[in-house]
This record gives sequence, C-alpha cells and structure tokens, in this order.
Amino acid sequence: MSETPWTIERICNTLGHPALAQRFLGEINRAPAHELLTVFAKWERIAKDTVAAVERGRDLAVHDARREELPGEWIDATDKIRAEADRIRAHDAA
Repeated sequence: MSETPWTIERICNTLGHPALAQRFLGEINRAPAHELLTVFAKWERIAKDTVAAVERGRDLAVHDARREELPGEWIDATDKIRAEADRIRAHDAA
C-alpha cells in the first residue's frame, strides 16, 4: 500500500462513491472531540479494505483474462443462495 498518510480528503477519494464519502464526512463532523480518532480509524480501515479489494479484483481480472484458474480458496455457495432466495420469495408471497 501507499505510504501516503491517510487524511479526510484521501479517505473521501478512496471510498469511491459520493454517498459513502458523505456518510464518512457526516460521522466525522458530528463526532465529539474524544471520539474523532475512533471514527477516523474506523473509516481509515474501510478505505484500506476498499483499496485491498480493488487490488484483489484487478489481480483476479488478470487471471480471468488469461483463462487461468483464479487463485485462492473458493466456496460454492450457489445452493445456499438459492435456498435463501426461495425463502425470501415464499415470505413475500405470504
């Protein structure tokens, strides 16, 4: 990761979506002084996780473009997702 220090501006830019940046700014602006570092640290972690996810996605895209097997352990959750979708549909129909 970059050695550039995390700032409010950098976090906003890294979040990548105006609504998310606004949420961050709202939390920072409303935080009492004794909670500022905690709120900042929370959003710094979110921004760092976002950067890591983007980097991971780019790496996976390279492997996919080469038609290579994607690195990492992958769990097939298709059946679980279908069962959850059926449950939701049944609930909505009731």
